[in-house]
Amino acid sequence: MLKGIDQRLSAEIVHILMLMGHGDDLVICDVNHPAATIAAETTYGRLVDMAGCDIPTAAAAILSLMPLDSFVPAPVARMQVVGNPDGQVPIFARMQATVDRAEGRTVPIRALERFDFYDEAKRAFAIIRTADSGPYGCFILKKGVVDLPEL
Repeated sequence: MLKGIDQRLSAEIVHILMLMGHGDDLVICDVNHPAATIAAETTYGRLVDMAGCDIPTAAAAILSLMPLDSFVPAPVARMQVVGNPDGQVPIFARMQATVDRAEGRTVPIRALERFDFYDEAKRAFAIIRTADSGPYGCFILKKGVVDLPEL
């Protein structure tokens, strides 16, 4: 373990976050998402599990290290409810509260049709699957710039 790093973040997840650059996407999903299939097409190329975490807990841990992109209108995407594009499920509000708290501001979240979401997920850097049972616990987070002091 290291000081200041959430114990739910494995060494592999921290490594992925370190490898990602500004504008790279990270998918956080529930157990129903076809994560293994889609992860094979990502930059990282394989699925990473974050067992024992629901979506908001996983997102909070990840966002404790990774800023969201402030140069795009909506740095978070979610899947629309199939057959009801304006439909809401509880995870949407829980995730909104999580990203707002992590960023200290209201973060726009855009909704994508199911297959559009899958297409964007395939272009992501990596996919992290949580133990969340869903439904619709599928989110794409776009990494922002980390403001670092000069060496």
